[in-house]
Amino acid sequence: MKKIITLTLALVLAPVLYAADSQWTLEQSTLAYHVSHPLHSTDGISHSARGKGTCHAGECDFLIAVPVKSFDSGDSNRDLHMLQVTRGAEFPLVSVRTHLPESAAASSTVNADLEIQFAGQTAQYKQVPFKIVTQAGETHITGTIPATLSDFKIDPPSLLTMPVKNDMPVRVEMTWRAQQ
Repeated sequence: MKKIITLTLALVLAPVLYAADSQWTLEQSTLAYHVSHPLHSTDGISHSARGKGTCHAGECDFLIAVPVKSFDSGDSNRDLHMLQVTRGAEFPLVSVRTHLPESAAASSTVNADLEIQFAGQTAQYKQVPFKIVTQAGETHITGTIPATLSDFKIDPPSLLTMPVKNDMPVRVEMTWRAQQ
């Protein structure tokens, strides 16, 4: 009888204790960088990010990648210059990696440690706050990465001998969906 109870408990609890790994897919994205110059400001926007997340044993690893050339500022000459300054031909992707607890999806905010590769350089950002809203099976994440040009060893472009400011915040809006 003891063996039957033990076997029954093992069969009932196994799916809970050994839940299958979950996968996340980036469904939609808007990434927007902002640079300021004494004479004007510029925003470049991309909707071309792709991403995936894999969760195992309560921990999730996420990877997001976006082509540098997909950012559009509304001025093709400016965008071409941005590609040159950021060495986009040599390093065509911006990639972001982070590691989060799986329970973060149930929170309203999360502070993420990010590793970003851009322009041939890697920068670390600690405890970047993101808001999380989950509705109808989709998880919406918004926040701003406090990036700077110097983080990626990019010489600030100049206009009329005046360089742009070092700050280059990146606004993030993403929609993720868990795959089962």
